[in-house]
Amino acid sequence: MSLTRWPILFCMTVLLSACAELGMSRLAADLGNADAQTNLGQRYEKGDNVAQDYEQAASWYRKAAEQGNADAQNSLGSMYEKGTGVAQDNEQATNWYRKAAQQGNADAQNSLGSMYEKGTGVAQDDEQAINWYRKAAAQGHAAAQTNLGLMHANILNAAKHGNARAQTSLGYMYENGAGVAQDYAQAVSWYRKAAEQGNAEAQFQLAKRYGKGQGVAQNDKQALFWYRKAAEQGNAKAQNNLGGMYEKGTGVAQDYKRAVSWFRKAVEQDLAAAQTNLGVMYENGKGVAQDYEQAIYWYRKAAEQGFAAAQNNLGVMCQNGTGIAQDYAQAIDWFRKAAKQEDAFAQAKLGYMYDTGKGVTQDYAQAVSWFRKSAEQGYAVGQYDLGVMYQYGKGVAQDEAQAINWYRKAAEQGDPDAQNKLGAMYRDATGVAQDYEQAIFWFRKAAEQGNANAQTSLGWMYEKGTGLDQDYAQALSWYGKAAEQGNAVAQNNLGEMYGYGRGMAQDYGQAVSWYSKAAEQGYAAAQFNLGWMYDHGEGVTQDGEQAIAWYRKAAEQGDTNAQNSLRDLGAAQDGDQQSGALFLEILGAVLDGMQSRSEQRSWNRHGPGHTPGPSHQPGNSGHTPSQPHQPGNSVHAPSQPHQPGNSGQTTSQPRQPSNSGQTASSLHQSNNSSNNSGHTTDESQKK
Repeated sequence: MSLTRWPILFCMTVLLSACAELGMSRLAADLGNADAQTNLGQRYEKGDNVAQDYEQAASWYRKAAEQGNADAQNSLGSMYEKGTGVAQDNEQATNWYRKAAQQGNADAQNSLGSMYEKGTGVAQDDEQAINWYRKAAAQGHAAAQTNLGLMHANILNAAKHGNARAQTSLGYMYENGAGVAQDYAQAVSWYRKAAEQGNAEAQFQLAKRYGKGQGVAQNDKQALFWYRKAAEQGNAKAQNNLGGMYEKGTGVAQDYKRAVSWFRKAVEQDLAAAQTNLGVMYENGKGVAQDYEQAIYWYRKAAEQGFAAAQNNLGVMCQNGTGIAQDYAQAIDWFRKAAKQEDAFAQAKLGYMYDTGKGVTQDYAQAVSWFRKSAEQGYAVGQYDLGVMYQYGKGVAQDEAQAINWYRKAAEQGDPDAQNKLGAMYRDATGVAQDYEQAIFWFRKAAEQGNANAQTSLGWMYEKGTGLDQDYAQALSWYGKAAEQGNAVAQNNLGEMYGYGRGMAQDYGQAVSWYSKAAEQGYAAAQFNLGWMYDHGEGVTQDGEQAIAWYRKAAEQGDTNAQNSLRDLGAAQDGDQQSGALFLEILGAVLDGMQSRSEQRSWNRHGPGHTPGPSHQPGNSGHTPSQPHQPGNSVHAPSQPHQPGNSGQTTSQPRQPSNSGQTASSLHQSNNSSNNSGHTTDESQKK
């Protein structure tokens, strides 16, 4: 073969390969693959192995952009901005840039910053320009870094000449460390100069700094003063935050109606944070008649603007069926939208849905993944939930040291369930050296926040004198607090203190009352104790049938004392062999039924705040198994948080990260950002 033919053959091979690649790309694009559609758009835009065709490029970009592909959204925005392949339209350009920018596309963030800086397709806004340039610059985008520098130079010059808008923008740059070193004091100085000239945005920003104590001493009265100044000029964010101060009674007397009034003013300007807060007021009936339909209406308005707090609240209402048909799939859809914005609350929620298999196939690995995303942002509920997954080896290798690490992070933020878990691990030497002092420290922190499980554990330590001086009065006090909240362990232990007369006069009637409350929740130790009271006629009229009924309930849960009592009763029925055989037959059936069940049963969660864990095995009190023992000898330490009604069972489920069914609260210091992590932020807090 002539050597002169090799270049021709090579070119033909390359061409055939390119054609094959193009054909595969088109096939994938026709089948709806967004990446392939984006790739095809790029080929048509550049004329890469196809005739250059901007209209075809725009068409393929649009198909991918509508599926959420950020690169396609950015490219489509660029085509609208330039009028290439589509009619020039700056508003459409801004719309597509924003969609891509919110997904973290640095090119789109830089372009969106430019649109705001120039006021092209959107109202001119230096703060928004700086914000988007800053996001892109943080990713190493060179053009954005240059744009920030140019803005700073121009703004500084204008600010020094007394331009209030430039002073406000300079304050924002110092506040956020955009193009300059972060310096709150400098930010306050520039905001004040502009605020005193009557600039509403500067007044709003100055109010925020007073509210947070950044660059200036924290002062709610001053925050209120400057919010009002800005709000009266029509600044929607200030109106929203002023409403928040009235709703919370911060720096002013609490007044729900005034709060609603200010929220409405901001809502008229379509502020998503205010729409969310108005929804919260309707949901809870604060300042307005409770109206779930109105709550959903306002949440949806804000959610459709991409506001994460509203998306979360709407998700919670779909999850619980509050004012709307219960729909786990819809709930997950809203949580996912918020989670994509790095919202820690939504990430924890998604973890919970995967953990419980609500609306999705149960997937512990996915649950762990979402809990970790939330936890790493510092969200206490996510940290607690991740700790639970490590403690019980769900979706990850069991690792008690990691569990303690995450529980501690949440506990140090004041999470009572994590504090209680940490206390139990120190008490029981689980993954850490036993340390009663530390156990008591964490139990007390949780107990003082009203955590019933911690109150029960603290009561037990006082009763037994474990890690501190024995003190029946303190034990009664803590058991009483937990028992009134319905904690079955505390109710049982309180009954035993009355039965023995520990710290008070012996009172069998009170003992029976508390045993009954716990027994009716399915708590085996209390069922045995109540059976014993009926068996011996203490505090109640002696009743063999009732005794047997309660012994059987406890026996079915594995209570050996109850099993032995049933056996003894069967053997002692006045020498009646037939009756004794009947009792033994009943007991045999009970024991056979127990063997057919799993020894480890999982609890179903009924709402937030319950963080059950392995409870004690009742009946192991040191008595001879063949002898029924007097109530009061089975007082135990609830080794993990206990949910009433599930005695003898274990759980490994994390807590649901919401206040479902409880009063929703709002934090209304809004800057109309979409970042809501569940901590005190500048916007509405999720429920």
